[in-house]
Amino acid sequence: MRTALRLFLLAALLPAATAARAQWKPVEKVETYAISGKTGAELYRSIGEKGPKIRGLVRTIAHTNFKLTWTRKYEPQADGACTLVTAKPKLIITYTLPKPAAKLPPEIRKNWETFISGLSAHEKVHGDIIVDMVKAIEATSVGFSVPADPDCRKIRTELTKRLAELSLAQRQRSRDFDKVEMSDGGNVHQLILRLVNGK
Repeated sequence: MRTALRLFLLAALLPAATAARAQWKPVEKVETYAISGKTGAELYRSIGEKGPKIRGLVRTIAHTNFKLTWTRKYEPQADGACTLVTAKPKLIITYTLPKPAAKLPPEIRKNWETFISGLSAHEKVHGDIIVDMVKAIEATSVGFSVPADPDCRKIRTELTKRLAELSLAQRQRSRDFDKVEMSDGGNVHQLILRLVNGK
């Protein structure tokens, strides 16, 4: 899926999109939730009790969310078509991570720093996947044209259909990444074991 998405992105690139892409960068924020404990096992238990909920249902260790808005300019063409000539994104990525509420003993603090560093790197990959999606949306949007649409109405519906596919691809990439990282022996699984077992 990742290779297919990249090929699609490359095929859809336009000079205007390349120039526009150079003008924006995502805003990245880190939010924390407080956990308690003096040992690795206690900290992990607190994560299980207080971690962010996905869609309000299942708790997780950490979470990456985003808010994406667009400034778009549609222009009617002389032949009756409508073309999207500008699509500039505003992307805010928020990483939610655990943070001990109290000072940790030195040996536990070292283990915690290893854990949170690895967890942060994991969530950053989710952020990169989101950025890839936005770049793909930008590349396939700018220059997109719909015939017989002088009022620039049909183009919005058609564009939404195309962009839904990119959104679904982003979600699948994130799920596939988590499946590998959280499987037995995966990176996140190893981070948890080291924290809980103190190794």
